[in-house]
Formats: sequence, C-alpha cells, structure tokens
Amino acid sequence: MADTTGALWALRRPPLGKRLGSAHDMGREHRVISALQQTPVPVPPVVGLCEDESVNGAPFYVMGFVEGPILRTRSDAEREFDEDERGAIGNRVVDTLIDIHAVDPDAVGLGELGKKADYVARQLHRWHGQWEKSKTREIELVDDVHRRLTERIPEQGPATIVHGDYRLDNMILHASGEVAAVVDWELCTLGDPLADVGMLMVYWSEEGDQLTPLFEAPTTAKGFPLRAELRERYSQRSGRDLSEIDYYVALAYWKLAIILEGVFSRYAAGQYGKPEDGFEEFAKSVERLAEAADEAERRLG
Repeated sequence: MADTTGALWALRRPPLGKRLGSAHDMGREHRVISALQQTPVPVPPVVGLCEDESVNGAPFYVMGFVEGPILRTRSDAEREFDEDERGAIGNRVVDTLIDIHAVDPDAVGLGELGKKADYVARQLHRWHGQWEKSKTREIELVDDVHRRLTERIPEQGPATIVHGDYRLDNMILHASGEVAAVVDWELCTLGDPLADVGMLMVYWSEEGDQLTPLFEAPTTAKGFPLRAELRERYSQRSGRDLSEIDYYVALAYWKLAIILEGVFSRYAAGQYGKPEDGFEEFAKSVERLAEAADEAERRLG
C-alpha cells in the first residue's frame, strides 16, 4: 500500500478465520523484527504495531515495503538469476541462518521471548496439540512419529534465536542476489538452532525428490547447492555438529504435516471462501509429509 506521498508500506495481519492458540501472533513478530533492526540479520524496517482489533479485525503491524524478488517457484529462480547467481544465493541462505543463530538474544532484548531449554520437547507437545485441534481425520503415522521423536530427543546445546520457518521463499532478495530481508517471524522463539537447519533441508528440494510440492520448488533450478553442500557449509562456518540432523529433518516433516492439515481444515470449513478445485491435494500432502517424517526418523537407526 502507498501513502499520500507515494511511500510504500506493507501490512502484516493474521489470515481470515479462526486461529489456533498463539498462531499468527503479530505482536510477537513485531517484537522480533524490531529487536533485530541493528543486527547483521536483514529484516524489514518496522513502523508500528496496532493491537486494537476494531481497526482491522485483528492485531497488525506496518513495516517498510522491501523491493525485490521472492523465489517461490523454479521459473521464478530461472527468470530472476543465472546459474552462478543461484549458487551464491544458496550460500547466502546458509550464511544468513548462521547470522540469526549468532545473535545473542539477551543482548537484543529477546532473552525472555521463550524458554531456552527443552525446545524440541516443547515443539513436540505444542504441535501435537495443534494436530488434535485441527485434524480432519485420524492419521496413525502422525501420532506414531510423535511418540518415536519424543522417545529420542537429542541433547540441546546453547539456545539461540530460532526462526521457525526458515526457507528461501521467506526471503526478499536484492536484484544482485544479496538478501534484502528475512520475513515471516511469527513462529520465532528461543531454542535449538538445528531445528532451523532441519526445516531448511526439508524445504530445499532437489531434482528427482519423491516428495514434491504442488509446484516446482525454486531450488530445483540448476546452480543451487545440494542439501549436502548446505549442511557442510553450515557445519563448518557455525562449528555445530550435524551428525543427528535426520532427527531435525523428521521433526520438520512432521511439523509441516500438521501445519498443512490446518490449512486444509480451514479450506474445508470455507474460511478462505469457496474452495478451489484441487484443494483436496492438501489432504494427500499431509499424508506424504507424515511418511517422509517416518522415513527420516528411521534413518537414525
């Protein structure tokens, strides 16, 4: 949106319809982005927060509009950048995640954003609760993977800021391929940084993946690093041990299954208006994600 001077702004508010628990907490997202303004982490400039629901039907905040491409599909990536540029973008995705995890939460005023210990246990509890609230049918594998992940939680190292949904299409890029802003911080908390790495691995699709999204993922375009290369770069530059990364990959697949079930349930309830043809594919994707979580957990032996 533009004001009377022609300046552009972006307004962030929750989606229409019923929301689950603390999901889509705009006040929390505003707090995080405000705290990161003076750090190496690129975020949009913040203007203000409004928690009076009579204004817009829900709490919302306004930020400066950040110009630049967002790569959501393979065709986006191929249109905006050449093969060498895509390789550099992949490296910047990793380096920006390392920058996020290097921020001292206490130093930027986020030390009380959440509990620092037992992050994975809290995520398993929270998202299984969301599953119980939003599920439209029983999927035994979701409950089974939850049980197995709960039984073998890795030991957590020092807590960091955790973005919670870290992926390429939650970034706005400059035309040069540099990262202009990381967005969508509503799931941000404090905890185990490897959860972000696991989520990134899940979203970082490669050519020939059996679990494919509803569109060709941008990272299937030639030039982007492979997952193994991303893991190696993160491990070397951060100094963190990724030997149990498959656990966090399983956690990410399981969590995404639950998030997508929530989307499907809202579609089915008509909260997004009349459902479009093919929306039932969301239900099938939930099942495929649960199967991928099962496979990743079993790789741990």
